[in-house]
Amino acid sequence: MTTPDSPAHIPVFQEDLTALKAWIKTQALELGFSDCVIAKPDAQAELPRLQEYLDRGYHGDMKFLEENLEKRADPTLLIPNTRSVICVRMDYLVETPQPRNVPDAPNSAIIARYARGRDYHKTMRGRLKMLAAKVREKIGDFESRPFADSAPVFEKSLAENAGMGWTGKHTLLIHKKSGSFFVLGELFTSLDLPFDEPASKHCGSCTACIDICPTQAIVEPYMLDARRCIAYLTIEYKGIIPEELRRGIGNRVFGCDDCQLICPWNSFAKTTSIADFQPRHGLDQASLLDLWQWDETTFLASTEGSPLRRTGYQSFMRNIAIGLGNAPFNSAIVQALQDARAQHDDVVQVHIDWAIQEQVFKSR
Repeated sequence: MTTPDSPAHIPVFQEDLTALKAWIKTQALELGFSDCVIAKPDAQAELPRLQEYLDRGYHGDMKFLEENLEKRADPTLLIPNTRSVICVRMDYLVETPQPRNVPDAPNSAIIARYARGRDYHKTMRGRLKMLAAKVREKIGDFESRPFADSAPVFEKSLAENAGMGWTGKHTLLIHKKSGSFFVLGELFTSLDLPFDEPASKHCGSCTACIDICPTQAIVEPYMLDARRCIAYLTIEYKGIIPEELRRGIGNRVFGCDDCQLICPWNSFAKTTSIADFQPRHGLDQASLLDLWQWDETTFLASTEGSPLRRTGYQSFMRNIAIGLGNAPFNSAIVQALQDARAQHDDVVQVHIDWAIQEQVFKSR
């Protein structure tokens, strides 16, 4: 029974927000998320570091990082009435790699492990919507909006501030019991959920990621020059890759996992239970020469629903040309490169010519 002074107008779910928070985390795990934390909608502390990054020009052609800085720092400007952010992650390894080891398979086309299956952005957003629906069914209507690297959101900072891990020297988030092979997502909500606390940092004096980077893109601890980063060069950048960086790229044709593979914390990396991360079209074992035979129709068919679509056909061929140039000498490679001279745009042609020169040099 209520009295005139009792908070009868307050929905029942607000009477035990801690219990609701625990229930939400349980639902998140049942939906396949590897972890779930509740973050305060405030990332102001990240803004000075981003500004320094931008001032140094380390973002390269990613001009979108210069925009909406206020919204990045204050999620309530992006989605009004945001009171808490449900941060989740998904592990994406289908098999645990050998710790502290970067495989040497120079004729293979290396694609970053997150990108070998279905585009995780769709999987992440779909499951976040399912989580919101579960909460709505339990407590009634509330405002929510899912994100997966799809808006000006400091997703790593939000997750870190709520204890999902700490930022490693390679600038990726590391979880003490799960390593770093995971992707992040967020559900902005109007719920007044209690916030989780930050985790402590555990990189110590280790510099393995800095030392292993093939193009020395980690210019200092916690600072990455994207213009030298293989992930940026092979995915975001559409132009002619500087010649001094091409040998370092090796046979990585979409992204790079080296700084994660060498990280000691990834000896604890977990495998995924989500089928969408399973490799498609043999992308975990494709050879450079096999992919070089793809025409644009084959590329589009083989990358439907895949992150590889982001780079586009010509840039993908540019990347493979670099890989072929870096491969051990093989007359079949030289022939394949020469046969393709007239099939690609001017940017790709520059890299074909370079690759042929590299192959010829190694044949002597």
